[in-house]
Amino acid sequence: MKKRNQRLIGTVITMFYIVGILMAMHAALTTRTPTGAVAWTVSLVSMPFVSVPAYAVFGRNRFEGMIEAFEERADEIDRLLAAYRQDLAPWEVPESEAPSWHNAVYRLSDNRLVRGNAVELLIDGDMTFDSILEGIASAERYILFQFYMIHDDGLGRRVKDALAERARAGVKVIVLYDEVGSSGLPTAYVEDMRAAGIEVSSFRPTQGWQNRFQLNFRNHRKMVVVDGRTAWIGGHNVGDEYLGLDPDFSPWRDTHVKIDGPAALQVQLAILSDWYWATRNIPDVDWTPVRSASDNQQVMILPTAPTGQLESASLFFVAALNGAQERIWLSAPYFVPDEAVMKALQLAALRGVDVRVITTGKPDSLPVYLAAFHYIDQLRGLGIRFYAYQPGFLHQKVMLIDDRISSVGTHNFDNRSFRLNFEVTAVIADEKFATGMEAMFERDFVHAQPIDADALDQRPLWWQVGVKLARLAAPVL
Repeated sequence: MKKRNQRLIGTVITMFYIVGILMAMHAALTTRTPTGAVAWTVSLVSMPFVSVPAYAVFGRNRFEGMIEAFEERADEIDRLLAAYRQDLAPWEVPESEAPSWHNAVYRLSDNRLVRGNAVELLIDGDMTFDSILEGIASAERYILFQFYMIHDDGLGRRVKDALAERARAGVKVIVLYDEVGSSGLPTAYVEDMRAAGIEVSSFRPTQGWQNRFQLNFRNHRKMVVVDGRTAWIGGHNVGDEYLGLDPDFSPWRDTHVKIDGPAALQVQLAILSDWYWATRNIPDVDWTPVRSASDNQQVMILPTAPTGQLESASLFFVAALNGAQERIWLSAPYFVPDEAVMKALQLAALRGVDVRVITTGKPDSLPVYLAAFHYIDQLRGLGIRFYAYQPGFLHQKVMLIDDRISSVGTHNFDNRSFRLNFEVTAVIADEKFATGMEAMFERDFVHAQPIDADALDQRPLWWQVGVKLARLAAPVL
C-alpha cells in the first residue's frame, strides 16, 4: 500500500511537471507581452503545482468559441446583419463630418456614428432607474435587459416586478446576466421571472468542454433596449447600493445615458449577440431605425470583447486620447491603464492638452486602489491633474474629449476592461451633450480632493510596498 501511494504521488508530480512544460510552451507562444510570457514560462516550469491551475484560469487572453458559435448559423446571421446595415446606412454620418479617429474605431466595432438620436444624461441611481423603469412600463413589443450584476434586494425586486408585469401583458422580455457578477442571485428570483414568462439566461462563458476554464472572462455590460427605439447604457448595476443605500459606499456616484433613435439598434445588436452565445437563440425583434423627434445627435455604440486579434477597447482609448486637442477629462473607479494608454496620456499632456483624471477616494477593492497610485506616480511632472472623489464611491466610467466628444459606458480604465471583459460604451459626438458632461465633471471636481503626485514618495513604507505589489497584479485586476 505504501509503495502504491508513493507511485501514485510520483505519477501526479510527474504529470504536473509535464503539463507545466506544455503550458509553458503555450505561454511562450501566445502571451501578449514578453514580460508576461517569461513570467508564466518560469513559474509553470519551476512551480507547476501552483502555476498550472492558475494558468488554466488566468492564462487565457482570448475568449474561445464565440466565432464558431456564430458560424453555426452564418447564413441566417449574415442575412440579418446585411439588412440591418442597409437600413441603418441612411443615418450614418459621412466620414468628412466624423472625428479623425472614426474610421479606425468603425473598423474595430463595425458600427458607425449615426444621426437622428436624442441622448439624455442620467446622473446617479434614482434618475437612471426611474428612467429605465418608466421605459419598461412603456414597452409594447419587447424588452432586452442585460446587466453584469442583478441583486435580489429592493431595487432588484422592483425591476423583476416591472419586467414580470410587461411579460404577463404579452410583451416579450429577455434577461441576461453575468454568472460572476450575479453569483449571489437566488434561484428563486430567476424562477419567479420564468414563471412570469420572462426568458432568462446567464452569459454561460464556460459552455462547451473546451471553454470550461474561461472563468476569468466577465460580461460587464449594462444595457436595456425597449422596442428597438430606446436604449440605456452606463455604469449602474441592479442593486440597492447603486441608489446610495449602502452606508459603506453612500452616496454612490454613477452615470448612465438614455438614447432614443437609430443608435438603439446598435445596442440591440450587442445584447442579442451575447444572448445568442448564451442560448443559441435569435429572437424576432424590430430592426427598423426610428429617428428621435426631439433631436439629431450623433451616436456610436462601441461593444468590445476579448474575442478578436485586436485589443479593441485599448485601441479606442488610444485613438480618442491621441485625437484630443484641448481637453481630456475622464472618470473611472479604477485607474490601471496599459502601456499604450499611458503613452497616449503622456503625449496629450506634452501637447498641452488639459488632462484631468478623477477616481474614487473610497475604494471597494484595496489592490486596485493601491495599483492606481503606481500609474499616477508614473504620470507626474506632466501637468496631469488627479482627483479622488470624496463623498462616496465613484463608479462612473465617462470621458470628455475637447468640446464635442463624450463617452459613457461600462469600461473601467484598467486591463480587465481593456482585454478580459465584454464591455460597451456609447460615444456621443455633440456639443450640446458635451456641455452637459462638462457641467457634471465640474460638480464632481468640487466634491473631489486633488491628489499630489509629488507627495507620494513621502507616504509610509508599508503603503509604497503595497502599491508595488498591487501593480504586479495589474494584468488581472
